[in-house]
Amino acid sequence: MSGVNTMTAEPRDRAGKGAARATRRSGRIPAVIYGDHKDPILCSVEPIELMHQLHGQSFYSQMMDLQVAGDTHRVLPRDVQFHPVTDQPLHVDFMRVGKGTKVTVMIPVYYEDEEKCRGIKRGGVLNIVRHEVEVRCTPENIPEFITLSLEGLDIGDALRISDAGLSKDVQPTITDRDFVLVTIAAPTVVKDEAAEAQAEAEAEAAEGEEGEEEDGEDKDGGEE
Repeated sequence: MSGVNTMTAEPRDRAGKGAARATRRSGRIPAVIYGDHKDPILCSVEPIELMHQLHGQSFYSQMMDLQVAGDTHRVLPRDVQFHPVTDQPLHVDFMRVGKGTKVTVMIPVYYEDEEKCRGIKRGGVLNIVRHEVEVRCTPENIPEFITLSLEGLDIGDALRISDAGLSKDVQPTITDRDFVLVTIAAPTVVKDEAAEAQAEAEAEAAEGEEGEEEDGEDKDGGEE
């Protein structure tokens, strides 16, 4: 289960594009808290604090206590809008989560023990099918990440969602099959372009020599 981060926000009075631009000009990022059948709360966050959270692990699946004007709101970050040129954050959506509320989140998947993978040692290729898995659960049961060991896998082997060891309180949104997360593929044959070029050059040289010999024979025959 993932932990709970904390973040401080300041209330803002007005909604709309003009108000959001004014908030950004003042050096803050406009944000909104919505959900749980309550009125939305307009607020703003400090850019450095937001970037610190964004660069952390599992930002979108990490519960957060957002403190606004002395009140604490348990939220999940749901969306961050970025500037298309500067890539700076422009707006943040936080979803308020109540007790028993189920949410759908993307959980990162990490793979370890490559050095203990028999298939990779034999020249196999690690083929990661999914870097994330979408699951549905209550906020208190959100896994921070999924870790799978590649130890002992051979060429042709695969790990599926059933190998992830998810608790019964965490359900993948794909329920109609035991989908693949990673496979150990057979090694691919890579052609040596340099060797091919050399072979072609030697073939062309041999053809040239044959042509010169034929020209010489023709000339000799003409003089006779």
